[in-house]
Amino acid sequence: MDKLRGVLDFCIRHQTVLGYSIVSLMTAASEHIFSSVVFKCPCSSGNMLYGSIFLSVPALILFLLGYMVNARTWRLLTNSCPAEKCCSSSRPWGTCFHYCFVLVPVTARALVAPLTWIAVALLGASFYECAASGNSLIQNYFCKDQGQECRKLMVKIPCNEKLWKNISSEFFSLQAQSQLIGWLLIACIITLALISKCVSHCCSPVSYLQLKFWKIYLKKEQELFEIKAKEHAARLAEINTKSFFEAVDPAPFQTPSNEDWRKISFLYSFNSKEQYYSMIHKFVNTNRGNSHSFREGAQNPPVLGFVDEASANESGF
Repeated sequence: MDKLRGVLDFCIRHQTVLGYSIVSLMTAASEHIFSSVVFKCPCSSGNMLYGSIFLSVPALILFLLGYMVNARTWRLLTNSCPAEKCCSSSRPWGTCFHYCFVLVPVTARALVAPLTWIAVALLGASFYECAASGNSLIQNYFCKDQGQECRKLMVKIPCNEKLWKNISSEFFSLQAQSQLIGWLLIACIITLALISKCVSHCCSPVSYLQLKFWKIYLKKEQELFEIKAKEHAARLAEINTKSFFEAVDPAPFQTPSNEDWRKISFLYSFNSKEQYYSMIHKFVNTNRGNSHSFREGAQNPPVLGFVDEASANESGF
């Protein structure tokens, strides 16, 4: 039991990394299935279109799915465009900037799966080899002063790798080029991820141990919120159904108003003067959101992005 508890604690502490690892492994497995079972390069003039579609379209689909499963996307968009807001918005550029600022980390997370697809596909080389063999620029480069026969051989290379020797023995093959590009892409991704992680932590407004406490608090708050929400919903449902079947007026029952729900659904904004660990924490300590300090706060630093995701973690990683 102790070993099992240790494994569970490890998974909880590193759930973000494990989530991305699972997504990457599933993407790599899917790419392998596509390249070995579904993909069949036509070895004709349609090579460029066929290979490019297999390389880019699944990556685009995975990118859009990344937006769909990210909790912060829906927290940002829900109730952000009602008619009264659209008609009375006095700071459209400020609102647009706020949305863009929030979507930057969302976009970074959504790019994990598509970049994995492209990197694994380049290492596998099938898609790139097919697309590059039909590309006119690449054909012009390798078939300079060799006539049309060389171009005809180029489009046949994905079906017969030995034909490359008849075109050029001085340059890397298309497969080798694809793998080199794949490794360069992986190196660039890891370097950028490391730099962005270092910068976000260097610019953190709170210390490492406070961040750790913050995450523990949010986890506990979310657990208690779900328990209380279920209890509250059950009691309200019981009152309403009892009133319906017994044909009596419902008993008075206090429940949060639409405005209360809207206030705790705002995206978190950090305030260095007053320390609040969530929007619920901020709401209950600012006269139910009616105090002026409820609106105060700067843009949420990237290192605190987990605050908004904690309340909807069933939709994200």
